[in-house]
Amino acid sequence: MLRYKRDILKELKDAGYSSTRLRNEKLLSEGTMTHLRRGVIVRPESLDTICRLLGCQPGMLIEYVPDEKK
Repeated sequence: MLRYKRDILKELKDAGYSSTRLRNEKLLSEGTMTHLRRGVIVRPESLDTICRLLGCQPGMLIEYVPDEKK
């Protein structure tokens, strides 16, 4: 199972990208931001945008955690 290591929306806000700015500049869709709020992993295209805005690699944002149930 994949999960976020950090609060992505907080990281974006700290970098100067408020939810309003992300929507107005069409950087991320409202659906993508809802996924981020809920901890749902976003599409690769959205992850690419997030990495570009934050200047980081995907591995800095998400991690694989084995599912204990399987």
